[in-house]
Amino acid sequence: MHSPKHSPKDLRDCWVGANPIIWSNDDFNELAGDVPLDAILRDMRAVGYSGTELGHAYPRTATALCPHLEKHQLRLVSGWHSTYLATRSLEQERASFAAHLRLLKPLGATVAIVAECSHAIHGDRNAALGYGVDDRRTLTSDEWTRLVAGLSELATTCASEGMKLVYHHHMGTVIQTEAELDRLLASVPNLHLVLDAGHLSFAGIDPHAVVSRHGDRIGHVHLKSTRASVVAQARREGWSFCKAVSSGVFTIPGDGEVDYVRLLRELSALPYRGWLVVEAEEDPGLVPALPKAKKAREFVRQHAGV
Repeated sequence: MHSPKHSPKDLRDCWVGANPIIWSNDDFNELAGDVPLDAILRDMRAVGYSGTELGHAYPRTATALCPHLEKHQLRLVSGWHSTYLATRSLEQERASFAAHLRLLKPLGATVAIVAECSHAIHGDRNAALGYGVDDRRTLTSDEWTRLVAGLSELATTCASEGMKLVYHHHMGTVIQTEAELDRLLASVPNLHLVLDAGHLSFAGIDPHAVVSRHGDRIGHVHLKSTRASVVAQARREGWSFCKAVSSGVFTIPGDGEVDYVRLLRELSALPYRGWLVVEAEEDPGLVPALPKAKKAREFVRQHAGV
């Protein structure tokens, strides 16, 4: 049965960007980690993306990055920033975040993406992902207090710069379960959410339920899906995040188990105004980047009208 079409009038006010992880993985260099920046940006523009998020090949000053973006007529969407608010001093975190904003704001980014990486294991090639509170490292009560206070301050700093602080729920981090995500959003009212249905689905969270409960908190959207058979095997065999990614746990929107026709319709009803950023976090050596980037762009154009 074909999914019903919808009128995505509100999403026509959005922009479509790409994450360079489609071409070159940030966490695991063996997954095409040597692809040059110019090649990534050229491909993005060629298949119709308007903006890019940051990746490891990107210069980390606005002055150095700007000419690359201008050459390919791309805007800077945003970029991942790891926080360690639960375990490092607030002074360190303020300084690190201020440097990140000095890169983002001059290049026109309106959201700053953060994820708490205290005790994170997603970058460890051998650490098995845990799924419940009994088989993974979680925050202590004091660490929760520090995280909440720190994120609240960073969100206030962002707002003073005319930007939104958006939180990236992520596998292998201390904000992974549905309860942890709900608790975080309830505890930090000025924090916005990165809706990443791929990570939600991998964690066993229904992305449609998240949109229903937290639609007014969504400040940014990542578009990737999951392959149910790989998710099941990763859970059953205790895979690391690296093994899951290398084995194809993630795929582009329009493929896999996430119903993106429905999800885009739900976003259009909020309405959501912002970036729709395509990702496909898998091995570019096994699944070439350009064809899947093009296919995903066509899917978004068809089902979001943009």
